[in-house]
Amino acid sequence: MLLNSLLFPTGGQCTLTYEKADGWLRATWAGYINPEQAMRGARNYLDQVGPFHCLYLLNDNVELKGPWFDSTRWLETAWLPQAQRLGLRYVAHVVQADTRHDSMLLKYPRNHVVDSLELQLFHDVAEAEDWLRRCQQPTRQPAASPYQGYRSLT
Repeated sequence: MLLNSLLFPTGGQCTLTYEKADGWLRATWAGYINPEQAMRGARNYLDQVGPFHCLYLLNDNVELKGPWFDSTRWLETAWLPQAQRLGLRYVAHVVQADTRHDSMLLKYPRNHVVDSLELQLFHDVAEAEDWLRRCQQPTRQPAASPYQGYRSLT
């Protein structure tokens, strides 16, 4: 379901969709995005996510061109705390295809945990989707003992 699409004067675009069948939000970035536009797109996520209380975000930068967004400090100190308050817990970040990297790779290892949020970096959208699906799987509980619930007679 399309939530909205921001079109920028530089020709770039940020589209936010809720993928109900998968249970996550997808931010798809394309074209050239300058730092101001990147901040606007990131804030747009915060404005739209509220009603969905979604734990999962797929941030797809494959079609992005140019330097993208180099303010990981702003993301950490301003955006991330707000996103966590809104319920975000897992971010699959797919780096742009033309460079195979972006500023997130410079700042974070391939997987990173910040407070209660897990961030994974990917070069492939399908791998990112698979990871988000695995994150949605219930954790296995240890097998119950056959003696659970019985009191010792001694």
